[in-house]
Amino acid sequence: MAKKQSGWQADPQTISRIVSGQHDDPFSVLGLHQSGKQWFARAYIPYAETLEALTLDGKSLGSLERRDDAGFFEGEIALPSRQPILYRASNSGGGWEVVDPYTFGPVLGPMDDYYIGEGSHLRLFDKMGAHFMTFEGVEGTHFAVWAPNAQRVSVIGSFNEWDGRRHPMRRRSETGIWEIFLPYVKPGAQYKYEIIGKAGNLLPLKADPYAQQAEMRPKTASIVADPTPFDWTDQAYMEARKSRDYRREPMSVYEVHLGSWRRRPDGGFLSYDQLAEQLVPYAADMGFTHIELMPITEHPYDPSWGYQPTGLYAPTARFGDPAGFARFVNAAHNAGLGVILDWVPAHFPTDEHGLAKFDGTALYEHADPRQGYHPDWNTAIYNFGRKEVSSFLVNNALYWLEKFHLDGLRVDAVASMLYLDYSRQPGQWVPNQHGGNENIEAIAFLQRVNAETYGQHPGTFTVAEESTSWPGVTAPTYAKGLGFGFKWNMGFMNDTLRYMQRDPIHRRYHHHDLTFGLLYAFSENFTLPLSHDEVVHGKGSLLTKMAGDDWQKFANLRAYYAFMWGYPGKKLLFMGQEFGQREEWSEVGALDWWLLDAPSHEGLRRLISDLNTVYRELPALHARDCEPEGFEWIIASDQANSILAWMRKAPDASPVVVITSLTPVPREKYRLPMPAAGRWIERINTDAGWYAGSNAGNQGVITATPGNEYGYPATAEIVVPPLATLILQFEPD
Repeated sequence: MAKKQSGWQADPQTISRIVSGQHDDPFSVLGLHQSGKQWFARAYIPYAETLEALTLDGKSLGSLERRDDAGFFEGEIALPSRQPILYRASNSGGGWEVVDPYTFGPVLGPMDDYYIGEGSHLRLFDKMGAHFMTFEGVEGTHFAVWAPNAQRVSVIGSFNEWDGRRHPMRRRSETGIWEIFLPYVKPGAQYKYEIIGKAGNLLPLKADPYAQQAEMRPKTASIVADPTPFDWTDQAYMEARKSRDYRREPMSVYEVHLGSWRRRPDGGFLSYDQLAEQLVPYAADMGFTHIELMPITEHPYDPSWGYQPTGLYAPTARFGDPAGFARFVNAAHNAGLGVILDWVPAHFPTDEHGLAKFDGTALYEHADPRQGYHPDWNTAIYNFGRKEVSSFLVNNALYWLEKFHLDGLRVDAVASMLYLDYSRQPGQWVPNQHGGNENIEAIAFLQRVNAETYGQHPGTFTVAEESTSWPGVTAPTYAKGLGFGFKWNMGFMNDTLRYMQRDPIHRRYHHHDLTFGLLYAFSENFTLPLSHDEVVHGKGSLLTKMAGDDWQKFANLRAYYAFMWGYPGKKLLFMGQEFGQREEWSEVGALDWWLLDAPSHEGLRRLISDLNTVYRELPALHARDCEPEGFEWIIASDQANSILAWMRKAPDASPVVVITSLTPVPREKYRLPMPAAGRWIERINTDAGWYAGSNAGNQGVITATPGNEYGYPATAEIVVPPLATLILQFEPD
């Protein structure tokens, strides 16, 4: 005769759902429960044959009955009040102890629910993902993940044999977040989420969207990160940057792909620490103000260069652990260098362990492929109008700025976010509520990111890679702008590189390619980018783009660099172009550093170093980079000689004159109107022998005499070297 079941005991169907991993509310079954004044406990401990309950200090509370051979136990216990309990399990092979995770309360609280529900939570990186902590007197890791349409979510990992039946999570129905605290799970543990979709189907295992550390590819598990606070020594740098107005500061950015800047002798990647020892002093010695990192957020595919990330909160394991990345940034700051992260909030790859169809539905992306699929990159587009998605990305921006002291974020592919019809044909996109092609939700998201960035972290900045004429990219959000600090000037790059590729004999007919940019140069706060995009996909290196024979290619490139450093706007140069990399860039190997043994390549490197020095030293070249009063044409229409000249100026600073000649013909006694009579120092002559030029010039000094037939204050007769740019600094009496 079957034993009569007590009222508090679980029914066979409930037990079956627990042991098969099908129950959608495990906390309602497992853990501690009360029937009147009597406490009883239920546990699922696979392999256990007997189970004794104890307090955490070892006091026995009674034994539990095994109700199912798979390891389901329950029984009355002598517990005075709710508290975490310990189980001593045993079988024929021995015994072991388990602290029951289902006897702990929730870690997230009602205020978290409120701010998450409102979409205004700005500390999600402290709440979501995996966090090692002491909770209710026990060390362990708290896991939290958003999967509102899942029937069941379990955390699986190296601590539970990757068994989804062991640790199904608590669902917080108001927010769609699942959470659980797992005792004794320590930093370094690998884990993923096992999710049953709303149709009852088991989904591909998912990495944690908020994971702060991940396994090295091709492995894809998330890792519980070490929470030990990093010991920063950059306090003086961080304090000083708060008061900076970067529009009026020198900003010369060295864009770097960490995996191919330099390699170890065996061909392997340098670590974050080795990069701190080698890259940081190199960039500082070259006079750059910032290092911009192509995406180092975790990504599975090296040829994506990081632009298809699956772990937005995790520094890639290719170069070390998160603390190693913090040491790299700390070293940069202590060398006076800022660090900018290339950030990718526009889209994400569809790798099955990533965000795509995360809980079996289009959660992070739009369900409609006309809105949620990117045809150029075969990626998914974020649903910016969903508050949880917007919060995920906004928190990610703030996370990098706070956790790793980054100075700025360069936001990738902004144009693809702004336009609903970006790279789409008619019928392939969905108009906005007003019938237009503007992505209203993406605009609001970008405005929020920028407002929060500048509000939460004074002294940081954002840069938009925006390739169209969208108005107000760098206008403040309160003026209905997007709120970026700077915008890449793609027009400058396209026009001037097209000009430099022409044979000098034809350049007189394309003079406008060099002058047109000044019509809009102050409509935004611009960065002039000679980025990685210009030296890949068959485009060749900057050196090979230049017209002429090898000598002329170097002369053209030197003249072009000095033209750019003298032109209004912040500067950005991709690695290797500072010494004339000949081969097109590839991520599979290091730059050709051996080229520096050749005088022409070493001369080019010296020029970039000197240009950075002059740019930093002379306020006229940087203090009004973004304002029209800092620029004045002197010669804009000498098409016949392909010569241009202009003045750069700033309050309380000596003026600077830049003259560039882009034909291989030297000009003797060229009459140049000057803004002041007196002595002008030749700070840069790109034809100097020091740079492997022909050494034509003015012996380092030019004297301007009063008077000019065009109404200028003074005139100088100068030698204009072939294919060269001069930067002249006025020396007051």
